[in-house]
Amino acid sequence: MRIVVPNQPAGRLSDAWRFCVGTGRFDLALRRDYQDSLALVQQDIGFRHIRGHGLLSDQAGVHRPYEHQGVRRVRHSFTYVDQVVDAYLDLGVKPFVELGFMPSGLASGDQTVFWWQGNVTPPRDWREWADLVGATVRHLVGRYGLDEVRGWPIEVWNEPNLKDFWAGADQDAYHRLYEVTAAAVKDVDAELQVGGPSLAPGYEPGWLVRFADFVADRSAPVDFVSRHAYTSGPAQQVPFGTHQTLAPASTLLDQFAAPRQQLEGTALAGLPVHITEFNSSYRPDNPIHDTALHAAYLAPVLAAGGDLVDSFSYWTFSDMFEEVGIPTALFHGGFGLLTHRQIKKPTYHLYAFMARMGDAVLARGDDHLVTRHPDGRIAVLAWAPVDVTGGEPADGHTVRLSVPVGGPEGSTVYAQRSSVSEDAGNAHAAWCEMGRPASPDRRRLDALREAAEPARTHRSLPVSGGRADCDLVLGRHEVTLLELTPVTDETPSWWDEGRLLGLDPGPTPPADAGGAR
Repeated sequence: MRIVVPNQPAGRLSDAWRFCVGTGRFDLALRRDYQDSLALVQQDIGFRHIRGHGLLSDQAGVHRPYEHQGVRRVRHSFTYVDQVVDAYLDLGVKPFVELGFMPSGLASGDQTVFWWQGNVTPPRDWREWADLVGATVRHLVGRYGLDEVRGWPIEVWNEPNLKDFWAGADQDAYHRLYEVTAAAVKDVDAELQVGGPSLAPGYEPGWLVRFADFVADRSAPVDFVSRHAYTSGPAQQVPFGTHQTLAPASTLLDQFAAPRQQLEGTALAGLPVHITEFNSSYRPDNPIHDTALHAAYLAPVLAAGGDLVDSFSYWTFSDMFEEVGIPTALFHGGFGLLTHRQIKKPTYHLYAFMARMGDAVLARGDDHLVTRHPDGRIAVLAWAPVDVTGGEPADGHTVRLSVPVGGPEGSTVYAQRSSVSEDAGNAHAAWCEMGRPASPDRRRLDALREAAEPARTHRSLPVSGGRADCDLVLGRHEVTLLELTPVTDETPSWWDEGRLLGLDPGPTPPADAGGAR
């Protein structure tokens, strides 16, 4: 059955999908390859904000206790912070500030998380913690300007409902951390945006309701609510990797919708909701992240997620990410849209396709999204269905559309199609066919970059009644972008395709039409 796409927009396409993107720990941004990767992402996608862990951890070197004349003092140093934030702004992306983890010189315990040992215990001195937060925010305001920093959301901690990220997963202790931290931020400027609680999936609804009750009772400032979303099951460990089951992608949308449902009737109802991390698996070594299946799996989430939340931040833009150690192979199941060495994964192209969509939504279905640009161009995103139970991927899934393109009867539109699938734009598949080289040489890296590019085709489609019929036959786990541009024919009157090889001299010109004089 052909779907007749309406001519009038049904609404606007939210850009919540690119409001923010995740990153590895803060100090990794000092690396040249990190900045090269982010530059590529910004060129093709253009995220607005970037969020990661470790701003206040020892690796960034902000909290520097010392002793002078027998008195303990603290110096706040921003050498690395300035370099990182300057680089972000130069690349057109702003911080989504996460305040964490605890500097070792201020920590009340020695519990850490990750290979790089981020301390996850409360401060042993709450006044010193408030001074650290205030000094950091004050420095950012002083360096980048108050109007600029007012636009940077500031999130208090990361996943305090998990004992791995907050000692004991003690909610009362987190409430105290939030109150002290939010007050320190607002002491710098009342219009700075602060929020939380940055909850991991699986929390009971009561966690968020208790947080809402606490901030209301204490009159603690809160400008937005945040949580995370993942759909993977228990980890099945193998050496240097993890396998997991996946829930349907619609589960992500259910998680996006949950905070507003849970906060209905509380003092926090109506606040902006930011999903500050989302992905399929929460593991940085799950090969699902590298596959074409992953792009098709997330396509309906990007198409619909903006109707539910103010932002949802893909975790992460690059495989430069060392929570479980330094990766042992180019493709290792990392979170990134890009591998090390800037190899584009299929999900990278899903995001790049979204960046080429129009802002007016004409139609949206289970397997497609149709938009219009202000200049009249039409962009169609379509995707093959994904079976998370392990069934054979659909091959030949067809999306048939009648698209309003305007133009007079007998005119044409230029149809350009870009696709990634199991067989195209799939560097992971090419890497497997190479024998999974852990460290490909330059020749094979070049081959992988070529294999990572989408398949591209083009054709002319006739216009009838102001419409063009589009039949999109999708391969296994394919995501495709179809762009339709009205054609203004500027072919010269003398052009004759039949004379391309010069075999037909054409009509004989009149005798006086240019003979020798």
